[in-house]
Amino acid sequence: MACDKRDREAGDEAPSTTRTLSPVWAVAAIAVVAAAVTAVVIRYQATHTEQARIVKLATDGTWPFDWAEARRRQEQAARQLGIPVETSVDLDGEGAIRMVFIPPGEFVMGSPSTEPGRYRGEGPQHCVTLTKGFYLGVYEITQSQWRAVMGDNPSHFQGDDLPVENVSWEDAVAFCRKLSEQEGVEYRLPTEAEWEYACRAGSSTRYHSGDSDSDLGDYAWYHANSNRRTQPVGRKKPNAWGLHDMHGNVWEWCQDRYVAYPRHSVTDPLGVASGADRAFRGGSWQSIARDCRSACRLWITLGYRDNAMGFRLARTAMSRP
Repeated sequence: MACDKRDREAGDEAPSTTRTLSPVWAVAAIAVVAAAVTAVVIRYQATHTEQARIVKLATDGTWPFDWAEARRRQEQAARQLGIPVETSVDLDGEGAIRMVFIPPGEFVMGSPSTEPGRYRGEGPQHCVTLTKGFYLGVYEITQSQWRAVMGDNPSHFQGDDLPVENVSWEDAVAFCRKLSEQEGVEYRLPTEAEWEYACRAGSSTRYHSGDSDSDLGDYAWYHANSNRRTQPVGRKKPNAWGLHDMHGNVWEWCQDRYVAYPRHSVTDPLGVASGADRAFRGGSWQSIARDCRSACRLWITLGYRDNAMGFRLARTAMSRP
């Protein structure tokens, strides 16, 4: 008490631990907070709007749709364009690369937060519109097809009807470029959006065959049934659009980079073309079931090679003159 009295008598005061903000700093702080609140509101509104559109696609019958409807849309769109549902690229002495027409349309890309096995990068779900139909390989590119175009076989597991593997994104693009030069038609890898749309074939489930892991073995070669190696293409059941091995066997390179999904609807997304990494899809012979899901997406450097990495051919469909 004596000390406190002496201090007070001397007119001393305890130093303050707080400082008053100047008017300029106060205005700046308020602006920062306001900007953060605005960003949260915009983000919420975008998410809410997109969820409303997803619900609308379902209620008006746009998506999802069943097997019969998938085939009807495929055949109708091909007929309107005056093109065949299925076509092929003949390779001298090595058979042909069969390709099937995938019609334009809308779908919901990504997985819901409630999907078992989901990875964070699969969200948020958003609506995608593909305005142009395209052809996609019925099977993954095989070793005999690769050899017919490129003259070698880099695969670890050898076999003419096995999918080519141990190829990088750059290798796959080189194959597409060389085939394009030979055929006078532009071949390419599918974009991520095209790949998922084609894989789903109207479905909104974990796999194009449904939600159950127990049925996956009828449609895919993966960890549980592959005997620890690739298997001949086309031995498993196809999806509604006639595509085999969209789940399992080998991972499939996509054209674009792996980037975070938008919170709004997009049309004909191309992704980002530059950068050192690329997305790949579908799972492989060594994948667990979770990694074979339609929405599962991973990325790696574009020069990476592995005995589980392959690809599937795509090209944009043009109407007949």
